[in-house]
Parts: sequence; C-alpha cells; structure tokens
Amino acid sequence: MAQITMSQMLNAGVHFGHQTRRWNPKMKQFILMERNGIHIINLFKSLDMIDAAYTFIKETVAHNGTVLFVGTKKQASEAIAAEATRVGMPYVSERWLGGMLTNFQTVSKRVARMKELEEMDFSDVRSSGLTKKELLLLEREKDKLVKQLGGIRTMNRTPSALFVVDINKEALAVEEAHKLNIPVVALVDTNCDPDSVDYAIPANDDAIRGVRLLTSLMADAVAEGLLARSGKAGKDDTGADASAQPMAEWEKDLLTQDKTEDKENKSEDKTEKADPDKESEASAQESQDEKQETADKNE
Repeated sequence: MAQITMSQMLNAGVHFGHQTRRWNPKMKQFILMERNGIHIINLFKSLDMIDAAYTFIKETVAHNGTVLFVGTKKQASEAIAAEATRVGMPYVSERWLGGMLTNFQTVSKRVARMKELEEMDFSDVRSSGLTKKELLLLEREKDKLVKQLGGIRTMNRTPSALFVVDINKEALAVEEAHKLNIPVVALVDTNCDPDSVDYAIPANDDAIRGVRLLTSLMADAVAEGLLARSGKAGKDDTGADASAQPMAEWEKDLLTQDKTEDKENKSEDKTEKADPDKESEASAQESQDEKQETADKNE
C-alpha cells in the first residue's frame, strides 16, 4: 500500500483543480466542491486510486517490467528526471518525439548514434581527422540527442507501462501507448478525461510540490517492485514530508470528513462539521493565490 497521508497531499496542493469553467464533466465523480471558481478534488477518492496505481506499478516491475516516466511541462520535468533516475527507470522530461514508442526501432538507432558521439573526444582536433567546424557540428548533434533521448538510453525495448503527468499535454505519448496496448498510469486534473488512461490519479498536475510528491511515490512503487524482483525484503520511505504551510479551515475539514460522516450516522446530537462557507475570506483567498502561483495552465 502507498505510504502517503492526507496532510501531505493538502500541504502539496494536490486537491486544487482547474477553474470550474474549464472542467471535464467526466471528472465529476472525483470533485468534492467548488471554492472561489476552482474545483476541489476529493482526496479520499484520490487515495483509493493511488493505492491501485501503486500496486499495479509494483507488480509490473516485480515481474521484470519497466515503467517509462513522462512529464515535459516545466512543473514536472525536474521531478520526472530525478525520480526515474533514482530507481533506474527510463524517462522523457523534455519533448516527446513522435514515434518514440510506435517507431521504436528508428528511435533506437538515434540512441545508438548518441552513444557513438558520446565516445568522441571533441577537443582533440589533430587526431580526429576532422576540422574544427565539423567537430563543432557533431558536438551540437550530440548535445541535441542527449537532451531529447538521454532519458531512454537504457530502454532496450518498449516499456511495460507509462507514468504520465498531464495527459492533455502528453496526449501523443498516451495515444502511442494505447496503440501498443501499454497500460498508462497518470495524474489527471479536473480538465482531463480519466477514461483515457488505465489508472487515473485525480490530482493537481500543475503544482510543483504536488507533482514531486506523487512522482516520488510512484518511484517508490518501482523500488518496491525491484526489491520483490530480487527476492529481498525491505521497505521504502516516501521521503521527507512536503513543506508545511498553513491550511484553511475547510482544508482541515477534509482530514476529518470521513470520521464526521461516520459519527453522524451513529448519533444525532453530535457536533456538526464546520460549514466551509463560514470560513474567512482571507483563508479562501490564500488558497486561491497558492493555486495561481503553482499553476501554469495553458488555455
């Protein structure tokens, strides 16, 4: 089971969706409420989906599978590269090249070319038999290939599964995976279609801390699968908690919502949960500001 808490997700801003006018109706089942024109994701349902995705990735890796991490938007690229590298999995954090999966044979040739250029000494003009200009052009070619394909240098075959951040931006990657019947695990925001992937995790795909938290968690699932593959017993920590920030009252209510509902079913005279509409406007505005600061959504 995934080792993640509701508090971690709230602090990382995982619960903030898009503006209500930009929602996808198929995400209705995962939306808890609307606050100041922004949809709030039901993190209780997110936890269930996270557990399912975590188990799938762990089992996939345990059975000698590989997971390709994909996230090219600026909020995700750094976390994707770092976490995939941590567990030895391939990744794409710059630009998805058309045919990276469906035309894998050709892409593999470009990777081989990249490795060939990496073995060259571009500072040794005399022994290379090439002019300075020719060496400069080759070095630029190498740098371009490393930027585009460096993350998949160890991927000798198509992956067993994909982990994607923002399926709208990475639509081409998801489409290629579907053509090859490769399962897709993805973070889906309130403007996404959850039916387009196999394991949808309702979450804010624009908050840097939120993306880092969930990407790290999926990397932990890979690590656990690798341990199972090697027959070793062990546990993986989810890493340091997300940096704590003050939460509005209605956010705190999310932590106790399920407990409150259970108590209301057992007793009629218990204290009711605080009405979110009664929280201060300052707290609500603070939440909205955090969303605007961490999001860079394309219209």
